[in-house]
Amino acid sequence: MPAPSLRLSLVCAAALAAAGCAPGPTLPPSMTTTQASPAAASQATEASPPPPTPEPTPTLTSCRSIAEGLDGPTRVGQLFMVGVSTGGLDQTTRSAISLGRVGSVVLLGNTTSGVDGIRALTAELGSLGTAELPLMIAVDQEGGQVQRLRGQGFDAIPAATDQGELSEGELRAASSLWGDQLSIAGVHYNLAPVADVVPADKQRSNEPIGLLSRNYGNDAPTVSRSVVEFVEGMGEAGIATSLKHFPGLGEVVTNTDFGAATDDDITADHPSLEPFRAGIEAGASSVMISSAVFTQLDPGVEGVFSQVIISELLRSDLGFDGVVIADDLGAARSVAGVTPADRAVRFLDAGGDLVINADPTLMSAMIDATAAREATDEDFSERVLDSAERVLRLKASVGLVDCG
Repeated sequence: MPAPSLRLSLVCAAALAAAGCAPGPTLPPSMTTTQASPAAASQATEASPPPPTPEPTPTLTSCRSIAEGLDGPTRVGQLFMVGVSTGGLDQTTRSAISLGRVGSVVLLGNTTSGVDGIRALTAELGSLGTAELPLMIAVDQEGGQVQRLRGQGFDAIPAATDQGELSEGELRAASSLWGDQLSIAGVHYNLAPVADVVPADKQRSNEPIGLLSRNYGNDAPTVSRSVVEFVEGMGEAGIATSLKHFPGLGEVVTNTDFGAATDDDITADHPSLEPFRAGIEAGASSVMISSAVFTQLDPGVEGVFSQVIISELLRSDLGFDGVVIADDLGAARSVAGVTPADRAVRFLDAGGDLVINADPTLMSAMIDATAAREATDEDFSERVLDSAERVLRLKASVGLVDCG
């Protein structure tokens, strides 16, 4: 039989189970608890619903993976830009684009058809691309004598020598407006600005640039300032740009469109490189390589075929990783001594990315030679892949391809 104290403990334990053996300690007023209402008690006992699962963030496909996924002929075709007359698309050019799977075109020849006329042409050209790989459309819209697109909707753009006299900020604003007009017309890419420095004493004797007033000034700082504003203004309008004609045509006499040109002045640390450096830092989309020979850099080798100029000077020294585009390798007389097939392969082999060919009848020879080399040379194939990635990045920058 339990002892009385033990029996009392058991009784208290039983009572506690029902209603408590004794009153609890009295709490001070500040700590007095309140009986929860039935509704509150119910809420407290119900589990909170789990937070909604966040939607996964879409992953942007890399331009590299898109380039890798292309078949050989399509990948090669992205590295070519063929000339199309502003007067209309003929069957020869149409076939060259379709059969070669050409990725870009450049509008050639002056026109006064205005924005509506060019928009009709660019819409027709757009039908030749695909949803995955639209055609990129370029033009030379520098100003002055080199303004391809005129007429209603296009401002008359002053020559570069006049643009260079605008006060700070004015050229940027004007360039943005000109870029908007290109965008409305369906153009994505302006092959400008000219970054060449023409010395004052060579302004009239320099056929390709100075004689046509295509230079922003006669010294590197003036040219650099204008180049930066032009690039930034076009960029505000979503238009890609190209600095030209690397490493500089300001010292030559002959226009490379009509004959061979030689420069004996430009070196790897020449002041005339500064506008190119400034344009690169400002975000220029591409750099166009001249087909002149630069004896102080790579004697006897045209710039477009020079690994020293493209891979070493531009890529390594200036740190440029955008698209390297060739000055015309189709109709230009400066490269007439090289077969069309070799022109394309040699440019790409030197480190270039995008071949301009103004003559559509040469397109198949250029593309076939490039495709054949790509299929049999592992190193060249890797170079083609690198170039295709850069071209796709350029297309992405103007909203044509969704990759990064």
